Amino acid sequence: MKTALVTGASRGIGKAIALKLAQNGWAVAVNCKNNVDKLQALKNEAEAMGSICECYPGDVSDPGFVKDMFKDLGKRFGHLDLLINNAGISKVGLFTESTDEDWREICGVNLDSAVWCSREAAKMMLTVHSGKIINISSMWGQAGASCEVLYSATKGGMDSLTKALAKELAPSDIQVNAVSCGVIDTDMNRCFSEEERAALCDEIPAGRFGKAEEVAELILNLINGNNYLTGQIIRLDGGMI
Repeated sequence: MKTALVTGASRGIGKAIALKLAQNGWAVAVNCKNNVDKLQALKNEAEAMGSICECYPGDVSDPGFVKDMFKDLGKRFGHLDLLINNAGISKVGLFTESTDEDWREICGVNLDSAVWCSREAAKMMLTVHSGKIINISSMWGQAGASCEVLYSATKGGMDSLTKALAKELAPSDIQVNAVSCGVIDTDMNRCFSEEERAALCDEIPAGRFGKAEEVAELILNLINGNNYLTGQIIRLDGGMI
């Protein structure tokens, strides 16, 4: 049974991806920092589908935790076929009013975690010359968003991480790609008022927010697709950018 690790999996995009993989015969290791009850509920749901699921509650911005998680993952599963770097947070506000702690937190969760997890995953995958790493990025990493400067910067870093790491790992038949999401209807975007949500919809040519399940479906297509595809930032944004 192939094994995947999904970070930030207790809700939204991460949960949808974990369940999509479980439905398709994957064993899944799932992580989150705060919503441990929801993570356990996800485990129960995945196991009801016949999947093997292990929970790893903890902070993936902490390199020590990440090393311990991968060590245990190696003991339990013996291998890792897929890493989904999905953990992420957003901070909306004027850049001039952001704090040092704001930057440390958002960079830690959005970018540091992807670096720490990718490094440990690459070590495992290099031993067998096989594997895939998929980063969940954002269109704002390419286009930039006013009042989301810190978030945009971390997602731009994730895109660069994707392209550089793909070149380094390609000779070992390990693919690294990113899905650059547009406005997806998750808790992260429920901070907006109805008026703000309507205004956002007006800017999207497809006329609606994306769904977490649509991101999960794209992930499934990527992992079942061509191994020659690597180093790509694939936008799923309804034509917005």
